[in-house]
Amino acid sequence: MSLSTAHLATLVGSRLCHDLISPIGAIQNGLELLALSGSDASGPEMELIRESCGNATARIRFFRVAFGSAGSTQMMGRREVLSIFESLLKDSRTNVDWQIEADLPRAEVQLAFLAFLCCESALPQGGRVRFDRDAAGWSVGAEGPRLKVEQPLWDHLNGAAPLENPTPDRVHFVLLAVLTEDRGQKLLARLRDETLSIKIA
Repeated sequence: MSLSTAHLATLVGSRLCHDLISPIGAIQNGLELLALSGSDASGPEMELIRESCGNATARIRFFRVAFGSAGSTQMMGRREVLSIFESLLKDSRTNVDWQIEADLPRAEVQLAFLAFLCCESALPQGGRVRFDRDAAGWSVGAEGPRLKVEQPLWDHLNGAAPLENPTPDRVHFVLLAVLTEDRGQKLLARLRDETLSIKIA
């Protein structure tokens, strides 16, 4: 994937998320208006709609950062990042430990979010994902019971093997490797028993 193609992919991601968030938000606003008007919005059908809208909104917020176009001047603070993860992982067996206090460029947070998706794919029974960042770069570590590791995916992160014909549910491995290379950074993935780590420097 060339630089121009990688950039195009993130632009497509931004466009899709931008266009999807508006109708979902409209549905949520409609539910609130029904409640304010005194209509019965407490039935199981309405609750299902409400939960589905909430889940969709949480995913789009996350995907907008992970797969969207990140401008060089856009910043993200700790509160916003934690809010995104809190919504995304509601009722999930996976939790996040975000150790960074400072505001960060959105482009850097994008790499961290893609690394999270890589770790999450190896945690079928849930676990914990920890984010640290220092002058050397990112360190994303994950631990959980019975890791499910697809070795070719992690070899690809280390540059050991090309990943041909990736499936849609594994595209984050490809995009993380491409964006990291495009930005002049290096990836190192390690697997040990019930822990794994991704370093971006």
